[in-house]
Formats: sequence, C-alpha cells, structure tokens
Amino acid sequence: MIQMKNVMKKYTNGVIAIKDLSLTVDPGEFLYVIGPSGAGKSTLIKMLYHELVPTSGTIQVGKYDFSTMSDKDVPYFRRGIGIVFQDFKLLPRLTVYENIAYAMEVIEARDEDIKPRVLHVLKLVGLEQKVRRFPSELSGGEQQRVSIARAIVNAPDVVIADEPTGNLDPDTSDGIMDILERINADGTTIIMATHNRELVNARPHRLLEIAGGRLVRDEQGGSYSDED
Repeated sequence: MIQMKNVMKKYTNGVIAIKDLSLTVDPGEFLYVIGPSGAGKSTLIKMLYHELVPTSGTIQVGKYDFSTMSDKDVPYFRRGIGIVFQDFKLLPRLTVYENIAYAMEVIEARDEDIKPRVLHVLKLVGLEQKVRRFPSELSGGEQQRVSIARAIVNAPDVVIADEPTGNLDPDTSDGIMDILERINADGTTIIMATHNRELVNARPHRLLEIAGGRLVRDEQGGSYSDED
C-alpha cells in the first residue's frame, strides 16, 4: 500500500525534518505515528498525502509513484486518500449532509449515488439524526465524526488521521477510536499521528516512533514507554 525509501525532507530554512526514512505499510494495517513535538510527524503525514514533497528518496502510495506523478494526477491520487484533521476543517455554512456530499461532488460522483452513500457513512459514525445541523450546532466529538464521515465517503484505500483526538475528552476520543477501528476492520489502512498515550496503550496497533526526523522504533503492538 505504501512504500518510502530513503526519504529526506529539508525545508528552505535548512531544517531537516525527516532523515533517511524507509517504511513499508501493507494494505489493511493500522499504524500509530508517535513522537515529541518537532520530531517530524506532521512532515511525514503531509508527505503521505502529497501536501509536501520529499527533498530526496521515493514515496509510492498504491499505484502512484510520487517521483513520476504529475500535478494533474494529484487530485486523482487524493481520491483514494481520506484525511482527518485535529481541527475538523468543516465548511461552516454547509450542513452535516452538505459537508459530506461536497466530498463526492468534487470528484463528480453521480447525483443518484450521493444521497445513499452520505446517509450510509452518517449511520456508520452515529450521526444519522444530525443531517440538517450546521457544524456550529455540534459538539467537538460530533464535528470529528462528520470529518471522519467525509474522509471515508469516497471509500478510500487509506485514511490518514492527524491528531484526530487531540481536542477531545477521553470518552469522546474512545468513540472516535471505535469508528477508526471499525473502518480498519473493513479493510481500510489507517495511519494515525497521535500524542494520546492512553489510547495507544489501551488499543495496541503497529507503532512508529519518530525522533529527530528518524524512525527510531517500528513495533507491532507497541506502546508508549515510561521514557516517551
């Protein structure tokens, strides 16, 4: 599903955020990406959905090789990627239904396909009764559920979640994790950057630890150690 070889990312200010990182992710895996602030987690995540490009090395996600992918291919590549952000990034003037439907409209889905698919993912995240609400009328946890529904409405192969529980209380975070694990159980690859020690230790999955821009740990069922 994902292959990174000897990836390095150097910013224009001279900071090297990622150093010689190689990684393989199989279809259907669930990965945590952990590490202290400034370790390179966000840079890694952004490179995976081509928000940033590596300075050197190669990245391949599915059939797309970033070193040969043209600008016109990027929107097609992103159709197979769902992205969940810490701050939700919902469109405030659109209803819950419209926020999710918009993700299908931009890829020119057929009108007759949009409504049943949107209602299906809303049921999956437990918000089928909130279709006409606006983001401002929802709790933080509900807004994140809408964000997840929007990320999966086009049935992506990979969902990348960047601190999806960062602004949520523990009970709400558990609910978000329930949804992500359910999506993963259906075959979607999940890559989740997080600082949430309790969730990682309570729900073990493959764990990648980044420190100083390097991959320092890759462990199945890994957990936060006392030193982390």
